[in-house]
Amino acid sequence: MSGGEIDLVNRDPNGLNAHLGTLHFNDVFGEPDGVHSIDCVWKISAKCFDCWKLLCYNIMTIVYGIFIAAEWGCEFAIIAFYHIWIISPCMKIFEINCGLCQRIYASCVNCCVVPCCEAMGSLFVAFKK
Repeated sequence: MSGGEIDLVNRDPNGLNAHLGTLHFNDVFGEPDGVHSIDCVWKISAKCFDCWKLLCYNIMTIVYGIFIAAEWGCEFAIIAFYHIWIISPCMKIFEINCGLCQRIYASCVNCCVVPCCEAMGSLFVAFKK
């Protein structure tokens, strides 16, 4: 919820759990040819599956949903807190120290490697002519 109203029709606009919304009886149960239960048993089983799936889900959301949502809200608040007050300042310290290391490395390269490369370049420039 980003400041607006909650959409009570489309409750998964980003498709986070789209794979669960299409879970039907035939996705779980299937009788191959030659092994079929009585038609009324199959129909009643499908209705029971759908009914109990919805009923159990609703009961669990009523009993646990608010508490679990509160826990996840706290969890993401803790993550935001750590990022704002710990991780970002540590990254800034790391960035400052890396800048210092970069200058030290550049000085070492300029003092040690560049003269060798220049000497080798002046040595091989004679071959170019």
